Amino acid sequence: MFMNEAARRSLKMMSNSGYVIQSALVRAWVEKGAVASKAQDVIAVLEARGLDVPAAVRERVLASQELAELELWIRRAAVVVTAEQLFEGTRS
Repeated sequence: MFMNEAARRSLKMMSNSGYVIQSALVRAWVEKGAVASKAQDVIAVLEARGLDVPAAVRERVLASQELAELELWIRRAAVVVTAEQLFEGTRS
């Protein structure tokens, strides 16, 4: 999406070796990729459980830019009865 596969592998190897990314642009790409990945994970968990994921839920999940929020939704996706329950008790 933001980087080709070879670039992602290189960044992963560097991060696993303790390398600290110096470039603000690269850090932003890495963070953006992490957010996109977490959003996809939320949807994947819901779908793997056989739950219907309405367009409104999908759009809200994919629009989120908050890692903490997405991590909470991943945990909730494992136990909710409906996809809409992901958002119960959170801001709209």
